[in-house]
Amino acid sequence: QLEDSGGGLVQAGASLRLSCAASERTFSSYVMGWFRQAPGKERELVARINWNAASTDYADSVKGRFTISRDNAKNTVYLQMNSLKPEDTAVYYCNAYRTLAGTINLYWGQGTQVTVSS
Repeated sequence: QLEDSGGGLVQAGASLRLSCAASERTFSSYVMGWFRQAPGKERELVARINWNAASTDYADSVKGRFTISRDNAKNTVYLQMNSLKPEDTAVYYCNAYRTLAGTINLYWGQGTQVTVSS
C-alpha cells in the first residue's frame, strides 16, 4: 500500500527528500506521517500532515529543518530534510492513518534508510 523511497548516505549538512507513494485511491482521506527508528530506540513521530495539508506537526528535533508535504493528485507524501545531522540517522517509515465509521485504518511503508555521517 505504501512505498517509501529516497533514503541514502549523506554528510552532515546535506539534504534528502523522502517520498511515499500510496496505492490507496482514498489517499486524500488519510493523515500521513513520517516516523523513524534508530538502532536500539523506539519508533518516533517525525512529522505528520492532515488530509488537505492545512495542518502539520513536527518533532521538536526536526522543526525548522524538515518539511512534510503531500500531493493528493499523485497519492504521494514527501519529507524534505535539510541540514541533516548524524542524529537523524534512522530507518524512516511512511504512515497512513484514518478513522472511518469507528474503524481504524493504519498502514506502514517498508522503510528507507537514512544515514548521516559526521
